[in-house]
Amino acid sequence: QVQLVESGGGLVQPGGSLRLSCAASGFSLDYYPIGWIRQAPGKGREGVACISTNGRTHVADSVKGRFTIARDNAKNTVSLQMNSLKPEDTAQYYCATTRGYNCPPAGALRDYTYWGQGTQVTVSS
Repeated sequence: QVQLVESGGGLVQPGGSLRLSCAASGFSLDYYPIGWIRQAPGKGREGVACISTNGRTHVADSVKGRFTIARDNAKNTVSLQMNSLKPEDTAQYYCATTRGYNCPPAGALRDYTYWGQGTQVTVSS
């Protein structure tokens, strides 16, 4: 059974940092693209970052230069390092994956097949 579990969310002040982790059970993350998607209250889902099986990364313009996605194959996890957080980064963050090698095209969030339950990130003073 494919399962994704996110962790690392919480409350942080503007300008602070958080590191989210996506762990997998039932399969190896090495062989799948992994994306991070967020949804703020009252807003639609937004693709934040994705890493393909060959390590190529895609990061949304809204977080470029602040967020970094990376694999830790030894731990079978994918992390999202979030720096210089802003109140507008407040959202539920999900990791997701799909079959294949490459990340879905930007905006094609329906292409993700398996989703975790999400972890809440709140940026507030």
